[in-house]
Amino acid sequence: MNTSTPKALAHAELNDATLVGAVVYGAGDVRIGSVSQIHGLNAVLQVIIEVGGLFGIGARPVVLAASELSFLRADDGAVYAKTIWTKEQVMALPEHHQ
Repeated sequence: MNTSTPKALAHAELNDATLVGAVVYGAGDVRIGSVSQIHGLNAVLQVIIEVGGLFGIGARPVVLAASELSFLRADDGAVYAKTIWTKEQVMALPEHHQ
């Protein structure tokens, strides 16, 4: 994770085009998964994260409120998210069904 001087994303950037594919890091900068979708708007924005599996095979979707994540842009332009949740806590969340 290259985060020498990350910049927080502006509220207007919290959309599918910017967030889908972003890697999500948890406590201790451990990679948890990646953003697959977002649902809702503003205060009720939910982020669907694919967790587990290997190279996307066997991964399952879970939901975190956007308020539980900090969305950042690294110096190289890569967008990623950070949370205080541990990988184990996120993996223990129920599977998201649409």
